[in-house]
Amino acid sequence: MRAQLRKLSRAPDAGWWVRERVDMVLLAAKGWSAPLIAQHLGCSDKTVRRVLRAFEAKGVEALERQVRGPPPDLAQRQHVHAALAALLAQPRTWTSGQLALALREHGVRLGARQVRRYLADLGASWQRTKMTLAHKQRTDEVARARRHLSRLKKRPSREGRPLLPG
Repeated sequence: MRAQLRKLSRAPDAGWWVRERVDMVLLAAKGWSAPLIAQHLGCSDKTVRRVLRAFEAKGVEALERQVRGPPPDLAQRQHVHAALAALLAQPRTWTSGQLALALREHGVRLGARQVRRYLADLGASWQRTKMTLAHKQRTDEVARARRHLSRLKKRPSREGRPLLPG
């Protein structure tokens, strides 16, 4: 068992918490008390006792970090992804707020910020709307207006004229 614990603590992907907990278990196996282990490792003796009790109950898997909170609701996530995919397939542009309102028809109540998180999960991208009228301009009228504006300037442009007379 010691060899397995040492191998676990020296694994390249082991976190610092695993190494520290393995040290707690190995020091306790050598006969160290919980307060002495805590003083040596710079943690609380309650932490040492908690880790040792968990190790006795669960074994090596107790040395890894435990994810707190409820497990993810995968069915809900799939439902939201399907509803978003159906909405995004429509030929229109959406904002996250509009998507949040449209998702209510599918029985999903989310805010705009959470919708953006689900869109990131889907790999959807967005671009800021371009505020330009260049695509609606007529080039001949733009050129005529530029010529007219250049004549109204205080000093006419020197394009095509020599810099010095003569």
